[in-house]
Amino acid sequence: MALKTTHPVLGARALNRATLDRQLLLRPASLGVAEAVEHLLGLQAQNTKPPYYALAARLDGFRPEQLSALIESRDVARIVTMRSTVHTHTARDAVALRGLAQGGAIDRELAMFVSRGGLDGVDLDRLADLARALVAERPRTPKELREELLPEWPDADPQSLSVAARCLLPMVQVTPRGLWGRGGQVALTTTDQWFGDLAGDAAGDPAEDPAGGAADLDATVLRYLGAFGPASVKDMQTWCGLTRLGPVFERLRPGLLVFQDERGTELFDLPDAPRPDEDTPAPPRFLPEFDNLLLSHADRSRVVPAEAKGRTWTGNQAHRVFLLDGFLAGLWRLDEGKDRTTLTVEPFAHVTRAQRAALTAEAERTLRLMTPSDIPYEIVHAE
Repeated sequence: MALKTTHPVLGARALNRATLDRQLLLRPASLGVAEAVEHLLGLQAQNTKPPYYALAARLDGFRPEQLSALIESRDVARIVTMRSTVHTHTARDAVALRGLAQGGAIDRELAMFVSRGGLDGVDLDRLADLARALVAERPRTPKELREELLPEWPDADPQSLSVAARCLLPMVQVTPRGLWGRGGQVALTTTDQWFGDLAGDAAGDPAEDPAGGAADLDATVLRYLGAFGPASVKDMQTWCGLTRLGPVFERLRPGLLVFQDERGTELFDLPDAPRPDEDTPAPPRFLPEFDNLLLSHADRSRVVPAEAKGRTWTGNQAHRVFLLDGFLAGLWRLDEGKDRTTLTVEPFAHVTRAQRAALTAEAERTLRLMTPSDIPYEIVHAE
């Protein structure tokens, strides 16, 4: 009988410190903003402010105007990619990772709307052609897309038409949506319209790449491990929304290190990636709602202790969270009034005096970065 292969075991704290290091959360990083966005394979952006707070937690001296300028110059953009959710990506990743994600959660979302009957009788190829022409003429809101497409298919469900257009085409959310301190409803155009020549460069030769510019899967696995590892096959599948990635990891296995967690699950990693000692200090960090640190592993125990599981969501709305000693330890709220900004810290359990002082210092750092200098702020501890 063949013996089961065993690998070095990484406990929850070891995994925690390794992941926090890859996520730039052990110490403020000196990376440029675009470099950090690319290293992290994008930032969750279902709301407009989370990418800014995600970078404030990770980068030394970050200012929100830096990311806003990159969005305005089209070096960075908001687009539906991994898990069929909105992310902020560099232009190159917006094209390549959107192509990769197409074969997973995005196609499944489209199939769900088809199965519900809202697209009965709709020729999806024609819908894609019409929508492409509409957003090439000028960016369109989802409402405008519905209104323009409905005369072609008057019996279709209007929302299904606009969702199908967004699933079928790589659509960027154009500015001013996503700019710091400026409002703007969602308006869409295609990546080739928004990025111009860069979109073509990122996509490569369609004859050689029938996926239409999808990122190289092997290279994306390695990038994922560099930002979220050590990780299992299921972890990466959770992050990207793709399935059947086992053969890809098997192909890459000879060049990777293999560990296992305390449950015996295989974890893959880059040989030269940082794996700090499990007792490495992890300062408090204030993270935005939907931060990818909490959404990119099938097993989230490396960050979320058992007693905190399920406490970061109400319905389908995620809450802002903070980390203590590297692990999820509570929620925080931000009330931005005209005359004062208040950050309220709500721990899940009692915190020591030293922990409270460290939380206050990190809250002050965050507020100094993110609050206008002429607006006073205060920090409230709700225990």
